[in-house]
Amino acid sequence: MARIAFHLEIADGQREAYREAHEDVPTWLEAAYLDSDAGLETYSVFESDGHVFGFMELDNPEAIQDVMDTSDAQARWAEEMDGIVVDDDSDQWLDEVYRMI
Repeated sequence: MARIAFHLEIADGQREAYREAHEDVPTWLEAAYLDSDAGLETYSVFESDGHVFGFMELDNPEAIQDVMDTSDAQARWAEEMDGIVVDDDSDQWLDEVYRMI
């Protein structure tokens, strides 16, 4: 099982909008991830002071990357997040530097 994580920043003044959008994540977005060939086991999102950290445990990280890059659901969600999260075109994936157990 692979573990991957990402970091995003929330645009100034958009923290409440970000949190509100995640109170009821659309089923069509969740389905795009769950119905992929990724074998997604866990997907959690954490936020503090405008910094968002996501964590996934899954069998196939490439399949999740494909969902993020090519799915209509992810494109639609990106439109909803436009102006809420900062899009700096940098690599959002984090390197795991330590794991206990």
